[in-house]
Formats: sequence, structure tokens, C-alpha cells
Amino acid sequence: MNHIDAGTDAVTALVEAARQDDPEAWHRLVDRYAPLIAAVVRGFRLQSSDAEDIVQTVWMRLYEHLHELREPRALPRWVVTTTRNECLRLLRTTQRVHPVDPTGGPEALDRAVATAVEDHILDVERHEVLLAAIAQLPDQQRTLLLLLVADPPVPYREISRRTGIPSGGIGPTRARALRRLRESAEVLGLMHTRPHAGSNGGDRR
Repeated sequence: MNHIDAGTDAVTALVEAARQDDPEAWHRLVDRYAPLIAAVVRGFRLQSSDAEDIVQTVWMRLYEHLHELREPRALPRWVVTTTRNECLRLLRTTQRVHPVDPTGGPEALDRAVATAVEDHILDVERHEVLLAAIAQLPDQQRTLLLLLVADPPVPYREISRRTGIPSGGIGPTRARALRRLRESAEVLGLMHTRPHAGSNGGDRR
């Protein structure tokens, strides 16, 4: 599949090939977006079995709806939004079947769960925007940034092995990736819509 490369049209080429049931294209989509899905799921702190179910559901949804995607370049945002929605759906389902606290009653439980979810949504949405922007980076830069923020941390020697970047080149490559990230439309939009500077001590990432 010579038409699928790391260029600016890589996502479009992958989507078009996957629509034709090209197995290599599907493998490339999984390789490209599995870290994205995992990062969103990890933010909800789900049990491992629930997290695995979410991942499988997202891939099933993508297979079912890939032909409906009007703009292939929107796929990263679709992936993170669908993953978030599936996580929220699971949390709401868990809320309905959760044992009721006899001292607080079901209303107290509903309020507590709803508040926790609402408080988390803003951070999750911001995180999703960053992930969508990272997904647009060239393969090597995208992989590098995801490895650098992995939990638990990945040693530099392993990062070098996985990315093919010499240890001494990790810093400069990271700087170039972050500069490209800051200039992306997703991050620029996030900066324009974020709360007024200085109110919350800055971003964590």
C-alpha cells in the first residue's frame, strides 16, 4: 500500500482504504489511534475489564460508522469523542445499579456521582482536544509525545528503541513536536476558549 504514508494525507488515505476493507489499513488505524483511545479511557480511571470493553466498543463503532465520516481528517476527534461518550455511558449505567447508601438515600448518591462526572468533563474535554491535535502529528513525533507522557514513565532507552530517535535527539524532536502542536488549529482553538489566564495556575500538561 504505497499510497499510505506519513504525509499530510495519511489519515484520508487510511480511511479510504479501510472503507474498502483493506486489512493493512485497519491495522494502521489501530496502531495510530489505539494510544488515543487508551489515553481517554485512562482519564476516567475505569476498572481494567470495563476499559477493555470500552476499547472494543469504540473499534466496533468505528467499523460500523466509518463510511458515514464525511471528513476523514475529523477521525481523531471522532475517536476521542466516541470514547468519551462510551465512558460516560458506562458511568451512568454504573450509577443506576450502584448500591444505595442507606444513610444518604438515592438522591444523595445521584448528586455525588453527577457532580463527580460534571467536574471531570471539562478536564476530559481539554485533554481530548490535545489528543486530537497530537494525532495529527507525524508518526514519529506523535509516538514520542505519547511515550513521554505515559504512566508509568517509559525509560529514554526504550523510547529511543521504539521511535528510532537517538537519545540525544529526543529533546530536540520533542521541542519541534510541541511547537507544531502549539500551532495546530485544535490547540489554538483551546487557547481562545479557555478560562482567563492566571485563574487556575496554568495547565498541567
